[in-house]
Parts: sequence; C-alpha cells; structure tokens
Amino acid sequence: MTNDKQKDEKLPKVGRYDFIAEPFHCDFQNRMFMGHLGNAMLNAADFHSNERGYGMHYLNTIQKTWVLSRLAVEITDMPEAYDEFSIETWVDGTMRSFTSRNFAVVARDGKKVYGYGRSIWALIDTQTRRPADLQSIHDGLILEYIETEKACPIHNPGRVKIDKDATFVRSCDTYYNDIDVNGHVNSVKYIEHILDLFNLEWYRSNFLKRMEISYVAESHLGDRLNFYKQSNNDGEYCVSVTKGDQEEVEVVRCLLYFSNS
Repeated sequence: MTNDKQKDEKLPKVGRYDFIAEPFHCDFQNRMFMGHLGNAMLNAADFHSNERGYGMHYLNTIQKTWVLSRLAVEITDMPEAYDEFSIETWVDGTMRSFTSRNFAVVARDGKKVYGYGRSIWALIDTQTRRPADLQSIHDGLILEYIETEKACPIHNPGRVKIDKDATFVRSCDTYYNDIDVNGHVNSVKYIEHILDLFNLEWYRSNFLKRMEISYVAESHLGDRLNFYKQSNNDGEYCVSVTKGDQEEVEVVRCLLYFSNS
C-alpha cells in the first residue's frame, strides 16, 4: 500500500481483533495460559501496525523490524476454554526509536473486561541491530495514529530490581521452537519458561494478577538459559534470566504478582 493510499484510507487509531480461547491453549483449571494470551496480544499489535502501514510486512522490505522491549499485563480474570474475546490495541506515544502500545482484553459481547496491557517497542535495523528512526517510516506515518484519549488504567512497566543472591532454579537449552521471525528467542517463550518455575500446586491456590517483563538482551538458538528467582512480599516474585555458562549475561527480568485464587 502506498503512503498516499494509506492517508486516503486512514483507519481508526484503535484496532480491535477477535480471538477464541482454544481448549488446548488452556491450563488444568480451564483458564487460558498467560503465554497464549500474550501471544494474542502480540498478534493484535502485528495486525494493527501492518494494516496502518508501519508493520512487519513493510519493515522487512527495508531491513527494519519491531522488537518488544517491555510488557506489563494486568488481569482480573482470564478467558476460559471456548470464550470469545477481543483485543483492542493502540499506540499512545512515540520517542525517536520507541513506541508505547496499550491493550485492552474484553469479552466479544462487551460485557466483561479481562484486563489490560502496556508495552514498549523498539524499531531496529535488522543488519546492525541498532535503533532506527521512526520518522524514516513513511515520513513518520505512525504519528498520525497516536491515540491519547483512550484510557489504559494500569501502571506502566517499571524497573525490575532483583538481588545478586537470588536463588538459582534451573537451566534450559534453546531449540527450534524457541526461535521467532527475528531470529532470537521468542518473547512469549521466556514467559512460559518463567511461569514453569512454579509448580501445579502453586497455581491451584494462586492467580497471576500482574506480570511485568523487561527484555534486556537477545538470546539465540543454542544459548543456555539460566533462571534465578527471588521472593519479595506476599505473592510477589522477581525472576532474572541469563544466558551462558561461565560468563552469564542477563537477557530478561520479570516481576510477578500473585493473588489467592
């Protein structure tokens, strides 16, 4: 689609995309896995940006891509098997190489709000892996789609602090199914690995209410990931993920808030 055509056929600033909680994407309590909900949110972001001319379809032709930098998801309830739900998404701000994108997860019929999300994305050059200028994409087209009036009533992802003496839990290797279209470990795979640090009995009596995750560095096929966990206040945990054996490099930090389910 050309830039002129995009302006002639300007879409709403907020996109809305329909999903279903497929039964094999749900856990032993019939609730959708957080990883699969995260995947749906990232798909909604992809659909929204592609339709408006600054998504991966176009960026890949000019050696650019979006990389998720931070994500916060806060929910009061989780879609259950066969529930039909929608994800609304919109960009509410930009900096030179970064955008802030929000999400609302709602029942398809509009009778329930499951929760919200806030995220930060970086535009990078796929050859140098360095930040790229948003203004270079269709003369700053994304600026025409910034929505500042729609509310997203949760806090932005903050700076996750974890002590150096956090407890080592486990390591795991990375394989084919961990790698995404950008050639590094998929953002959602980290979430799945982190949530696996808690056993089934924990999830019988605890509900993940809020998750904040910060992507510090990239990891790739063959990297060995190491997981460190720290308990803070009641129901609050920090997790650090590193790569490497003798010299470890941190790649992800995560903050989890659980409530009694």
